[in-house]
Amino acid sequence: MSGIVIYLPPGSGGTGGAEPGDEAVTLRLGPGEVARFGRGSASTPVELRLVDAAISRLAGEIRVTDDHWQLSNLSATHSYLVENPEGAGEYLRVPPRRAGAPIPFEFSRVVLPTRRDTTVSFQVFAPDHVYLDPDGLGGAGGQWGGRTVTAYSLDETATYFLVLVALCEPRLRDESPVAVPTTPQIVERLKDHAACGRLTARAVSSHIDYLAEEKMRVAQPAEQDPGRGARRNGKRESIVGLALRFGLVREEHLALLPPRSGPDPRNEPTGGGEGARAGRHLGK
Repeated sequence: MSGIVIYLPPGSGGTGGAEPGDEAVTLRLGPGEVARFGRGSASTPVELRLVDAAISRLAGEIRVTDDHWQLSNLSATHSYLVENPEGAGEYLRVPPRRAGAPIPFEFSRVVLPTRRDTTVSFQVFAPDHVYLDPDGLGGAGGQWGGRTVTAYSLDETATYFLVLVALCEPRLRDESPVAVPTTPQIVERLKDHAACGRLTARAVSSHIDYLAEEKMRVAQPAEQDPGRGARRNGKRESIVGLALRFGLVREEHLALLPPRSGPDPRNEPTGGGEGARAGRHLGK
């Protein structure tokens, strides 16, 4: 498994011994690795620093296993919440001193209480969930004793999948064989979706990074322009190309997107739809 990604929004803290800043923080942990979080101090180092006087110096610990992650609440007084932003309000309450609570969500928000009118939270993108081979259900592992896993484990109910569909939409509708939507265009496209009304450009970029690095594991293309924008655009094109070549995103997935505002003749596939795309894929 590829591990987890921890994302701390800007203004919430920092990493290691650095002073808290306004920049967002991203940590990547592999199986067996541990990250501690809290206010930290010279004598109590933490990998993820959180800024609030109500948070303990050493508030908790995240430990990664092969197929999930665990949360330990090291506070003596405060419970923590682990929310599933992709679900229907599901959450777990991790009580004080609870060690190694397994977290089942693929995408989680860890929320810590404060004395202000807001909480402090960070997001955790979990390892790929493992699914049984449908042909081997109830069996003993087959002749070779191995387990078949899903090459691209994508949750079609997750926000990152909506971002992926929006990235692929122009090519699915035959509107553009080349261009890939920008981050502002994705935010605008999804703003009317019930689950994406508060989706920010930074969150979209995080979802794209998660898709590229954890879910689809695309090779980072070499870019002539060393700028960040060029690298990110190359990453988007690689994601879209892989998703369409392997049929991870198809025309029926367009129904997941909110309706376009106003009449637009491009809403329907043109130019032969699948036939035209098949011709392009065959080099015709």
